This record gives sequence, C-alpha cells and structure tokens, in this order.
Amino acid sequence: MASFPVINMEKLNGEERAATMEKIKDACENWGFFELVNHGISPEFMDTVERLTKEHYRKCMEQRFKEIMASRGLEAVQSEINDLDWESTFFLRHLPDSNIAEVPDLEDEYRKTMKEFAAKLEKLAEHLLDLLCENLGLEKGYLKKAFYGSKGPNFGTKVSNYPPCPQPDLIKGLRAHTDAGGIILLFQDDKVSGLQLLKDGEWVDVPPMRHSIVINIGDQLEVITNGKYKSVMHRVIAQTDGNRMSLASFYNPGSDAVIYPASKLVEREENKELYPKFVFEDYMKLYAGLKFQDKEPRFEAMKATENTPNLGPIAIV
Repeated sequence: MASFPVINMEKLNGEERAATMEKIKDACENWGFFELVNHGISPEFMDTVERLTKEHYRKCMEQRFKEIMASRGLEAVQSEINDLDWESTFFLRHLPDSNIAEVPDLEDEYRKTMKEFAAKLEKLAEHLLDLLCENLGLEKGYLKKAFYGSKGPNFGTKVSNYPPCPQPDLIKGLRAHTDAGGIILLFQDDKVSGLQLLKDGEWVDVPPMRHSIVINIGDQLEVITNGKYKSVMHRVIAQTDGNRMSLASFYNPGSDAVIYPASKLVEREENKELYPKFVFEDYMKLYAGLKFQDKEPRFEAMKATENTPNLGPIAIV
C-alpha cells in the first residue's frame, strides 16, 4: 500500500508546485486524508497550544474522567462496548460567533491562545479550499462561497484527550465514522498514536508527526465534488499507555447553506448528479443520530427530503 500522503506546503511556492498540487489531488481522491508540514503556523506556537491543552486536561478534566468511567464500571468490562467512546472532550465554537469567553475552567492564557489558534486555522482552511478549487477546475473562492450561507461558515474545535485505557480491545477511543462537515484540520499528539482510517478495506495508521496538521474531507465536500473527493471512515484506538491529545477543528458550511454538487463537476460526469441538494442544518439533524453508521443511507435520506428544508440552530459535530 502507498505511504500516507504528507504535503510540504512550502513547495507550493516554487518549482515543485505542480507536483505538490498533484499530491494533494491524489490524497483527496484516494485517501480522504493528508498531513501538512510547513503550513505556516509556527512550531513554537503549536508547542504552546499543546502545553496549555495538556495542562488544562490535567487540572480540570482528568480526575472527572476517571470518576465517570469508574462509576460506570468500565475498568473491568468483559465484553465489547459499542455505544461509548473512551475520550474526554469539550467544544469551542469560533464562527459565526465565539463561545470561548463562556467555556468554564479555561485560564485566560489558554482562552487567548485558542482564539489566536482558531484564527490561524481559519486562514489555513480557506487557503486549502482554494487549492482544492484549483485542482477541481472550480473558480477560486467557489467552496468558501458554497459554505457561506447567510452568516458565514460554522467553525469550531473539538478538544479531546484519550487517556490510558485498561481494555483497548473492548472500548474504542472514538468509534468509526465519517465527519459530517466540510474540511477538518487536526492537531494531534505526536507521541501517542491511535488515529486510523479505512483504506481499501484495511485500517491504516495516520502517523503522528510533530507540528503537522492532519486534513480530512467531510461529507459536505463529497457532495459538492459529486463524489470526486470522498469522506472516509476513521476511528481512534485507545491505548494502554499515554494520554493522546487531539484538537480537531471543523470548517463547516453555515447552518442555512444549501449544499449540492457543483454544476461544473456534474457536467463532466456520465452519471450526472449523484448527490442530493439539501440545507446543511437538515443534514446535521440526521447525522446526530446516525454518526456511527455508513454515510450512504444518510445521503439517500436527504434525497427524500430534498424539497423540505427546515432551518434552525445546530451544533457542529
């Protein structure tokens, strides 16, 4: 099997631009994942984010997690658990409006750092979307506009820790799923592994690399590209040793954004339009109950409700 795709973004600025764009294209079409190095966010700043995230977990979340798992008797389970994830997590919303000031227990330095980190990731996400547009033959800004809705995109970060697990063969860190949204930017622990994706029927490790950002394609990009790029199943395997840090930032369509295959891509296909047209918020309502199931029935269900949009507030998952 080919090695996991790693993209050096510095090479986009020189003679190797065409080859690097081809690597991104291949990763989107055949992996649904790739890893970015030299992405413009300084190693020193990422070290600060990691330090503050791990300190916050130790001070505010570790003991609570142990108590919850002990109360459920999960230290001594004998059979596989299929309705629970071995993770400690909280969520920061950045766009269209931020909740960072309201999240309890965060120290001021951590709030400020995460706000700055979100701004850097937002800029990187929009740059990546334009690189995808270039590869797809869409005009620059098409994907950002498709995500925009009336109030701009939804953007938020799921801050997760995967503590040591006594029974990793019986409890997943995070069960297999595809991501519902647009493009996902992940800053993961470089010392404790666990993230895997499903490729050609086999689970493949996403290699931990210091100061890298892992990118993966969500369901909405699959729809907009008419299946040219596909979201893929991935999971987190719990480990017996080490606490794995994960900061997954989701750059998603706005709640009322109408998602459908780009007409330019549909025109090139013999099969024409393969995906339904729907409001992102409606898809998220469906996804909430079906996250850990195959995505294809979700797309089929949206075809049945194509003409009955139902707007309202959502959470990013």
